[in-house]
Amino acid sequence: MADIIDLSLLADARRYLHKLLDARGLSYFLQKDGHRLFHIEPAKVDLVVRTALRSRDDESPAPHPKAVEHCRKEIRRELIRHVASAMLQTGL
Repeated sequence: MADIIDLSLLADARRYLHKLLDARGLSYFLQKDGHRLFHIEPAKVDLVVRTALRSRDDESPAPHPKAVEHCRKEIRRELIRHVASAMLQTGL
């Protein structure tokens, strides 16, 4: 069975993610409390996806739930890449 991917939703979510990264930095997406140092906060990933969903045209149909889940995973993967890059830059 093929995966359902909504490229426009993914592009909007990435655009909003980069705006938030520029405005607030990577630490905005990391959990402040907890036992792991670099733990991505799921609520912030959901915030990016929900904002991308709200920014869509009213005439466009609602995306498939699997497309939304795929978008959430892709945004999380991109944040993981940013965290790994930041860790390499600091020497951890």
